Amino acid sequence: MVDLKDNRKKIEEYKARAKELVSKMTLEEKCHQMLHWAPAIERLGVKSYNWWNEALHGVARAGVATVFPQAIGLAASFDQDLMEIIGDAISTEGRAKFNVQQKYGDTDIYKGLTFWSPNVNIFRDPRWGRGHETYGEDPYLTSRLAVRYINGLQGHNSDYLKAAACAKHFAVHSGPEDLRHSFNAVASRKDMAETYLPAFEACVKEAGVETVMGAYNRTNGEPCCGSEFLLKKTLREKWGFDGHVVSDCWAIKDFHENHKVTEGPLESVALAVNMGCDLNCGHIFLYLEEAVKRGLISEENITTAVERLFTTRMKLGLFDEPDKVPYNTLSYEIVDSEEMSRLNLEVAKKTLVLLKNENNLLPLDKKKIKSIGVIGPNANNRRALIGNYEGTASRYITVLEGIQDYLGDEVRVYYSEGCHLHKKKVQDLGMENDRISEVKAVCEMSDVIIACMGLDSGLEGEEGDQGNQYASGDKPDLNLPGLQEEVLKTICSFGKPVVLVLLCGSALAVNWAQDNVPAILLGWYPGAQGGRAIAEVLFGEYAPEGRLPITFYRSSEDLPEFTDYSMENRTYRYMKTKPLYPFGYGLSYVDFKIDNVKLDTDIVTEKGIDISLDVTNTGGMKARDTVQVYVKAEREGTPNAQLKAFAKVELEPEQTKTVRLHLGLEAFGLCDDDGKRWVETGGYSIFVGDMQPDERSFELTGKAPVRIYVQAKERFKLEDIID
Repeated sequence: MVDLKDNRKKIEEYKARAKELVSKMTLEEKCHQMLHWAPAIERLGVKSYNWWNEALHGVARAGVATVFPQAIGLAASFDQDLMEIIGDAISTEGRAKFNVQQKYGDTDIYKGLTFWSPNVNIFRDPRWGRGHETYGEDPYLTSRLAVRYINGLQGHNSDYLKAAACAKHFAVHSGPEDLRHSFNAVASRKDMAETYLPAFEACVKEAGVETVMGAYNRTNGEPCCGSEFLLKKTLREKWGFDGHVVSDCWAIKDFHENHKVTEGPLESVALAVNMGCDLNCGHIFLYLEEAVKRGLISEENITTAVERLFTTRMKLGLFDEPDKVPYNTLSYEIVDSEEMSRLNLEVAKKTLVLLKNENNLLPLDKKKIKSIGVIGPNANNRRALIGNYEGTASRYITVLEGIQDYLGDEVRVYYSEGCHLHKKKVQDLGMENDRISEVKAVCEMSDVIIACMGLDSGLEGEEGDQGNQYASGDKPDLNLPGLQEEVLKTICSFGKPVVLVLLCGSALAVNWAQDNVPAILLGWYPGAQGGRAIAEVLFGEYAPEGRLPITFYRSSEDLPEFTDYSMENRTYRYMKTKPLYPFGYGLSYVDFKIDNVKLDTDIVTEKGIDISLDVTNTGGMKARDTVQVYVKAEREGTPNAQLKAFAKVELEPEQTKTVRLHLGLEAFGLCDDDGKRWVETGGYSIFVGDMQPDERSFELTGKAPVRIYVQAKERFKLEDIID
């Protein structure tokens, strides 16, 4: 079936209908339609519509819905097919909820079909509080996952969008949070083209994303929601974006209040609209009518913006007879259903990353355990399951509850909170470290100890998030906060087998744990079913398969200044220091053997290169490997080897499968200082394995990918991301 994004005839029909409808509106009516809380126009049969809705990892902020793992955890799956399945499930619940909301006349905020997700900003610095909303630090991985997530959200109907997705925040946006309303992110054309813009380009040109949201900050001097370079020259003219642009919430008033690029609200709204911002999340577009009357904006620009907005509503079927739109039959019965719960559990298991497993401590054998201790501030912390921009689950299963449910009456489970997540004591009237005697008692009584440490969305998140302990949302450093490491050291002093379960949305410098704790499992913010998923992996019901979509640094001292947007020494692609855990890394309960790696040519041509390889599961249980292909240009001044292809492969014990991957010509391209993309003549190394080809990955796994040398004998000019 042809997707609506490819059905030009249908799209032109919707544009014509939108044009006709908008032509009947007064200037005042048109201006009010450019607010996220667009009012009804009863004389034209236009219902009120609130554009603001969220679906980062489930339908958010509108009551009960399936709460999937946070986006950074989804990225750890390295699974493109899974991303589309998740997107489809979320838009299914979104439609089912919308159908009921419409039935009962509910058009409030978070009740529409325009979901402001995904967040495809690059997680360039692990201190950024919103990094867990993203798909990590790599533009290629982010692009592939975002495209498939958008495909799932928007659907594959030839006549209608299932929901409208939104690529945000355009662009060059990744903290600091407390400066975002006034900050000017300075990025070179090279870094723009190689790092900050590729995911947005893929969302627009491949996925046909319906919406793009501007960022709060300035980029190279221009406020993003009023940037000629970003919105006009790049998004509209270069990439041919045909949807609508929405501002980040209350970002346009920053033009005059904080960025100081305009004199007041009239100039601010004029700059935004004249540069192509169609929809205001906020209230400042109430000044639009006056700006038109004063000649700061033409009514034609207002009309164009409103036509774009109504074209989106037409695509969603909001102006058609109900029986014509297939998604109107989706019943509320599917929301929070057993089917969704099963999917959520499977997804959560696929996101978990095994960071260490000394002497194969994991999986645990419950038949050999009489008692188990579960200790730590995240053991029974619901907030550590969900991240931010979340919905409401009907049941949350914490790590403690997951272990208790799994073991039942067969094994005694002891529990201690251990310490507060970030304070020096649990009880305000208590002494410092007021749970340490309980910790020792639990350790003494337990055969095995599960230490549950990390962060939650109160310690990393968006500026202004309720309950955010650091106010700005960013982390001050990469350490375990509060007394967590001290409690962990106490646990380990008892000489019992210890498994550290980390719940967090970003890199933590757990250097002591890596040196002293025998097993470490990274759970991210694993969603409402997270505790059950973690228990099933700990006890061997499922082999961990997640891979790191970010680098775990040894210290924040390894990082450049937070405000420095140059990519030099940032992320696995450019860093020069050795990480604690590298991008692409993750262990399993089985070993995989990769051999018979073959290329169809050793010459780089316009056709690219086809790769085939055999993957064998040499272990004793079913498991999934993540095949990764990296490319390194073998000349001075080029980045480290970069991810350019990946695939998941599921294997029964002793089973072998052949995997085929393709490297397009663009996989060998790099940008010059002007942002122009070239494949230069010379040699390139292709690395094929299940990790990146760095020294630290070899130290941690004892394996290295297969390296094959190819050559480009002629220079190729690739299509530029920017002009």
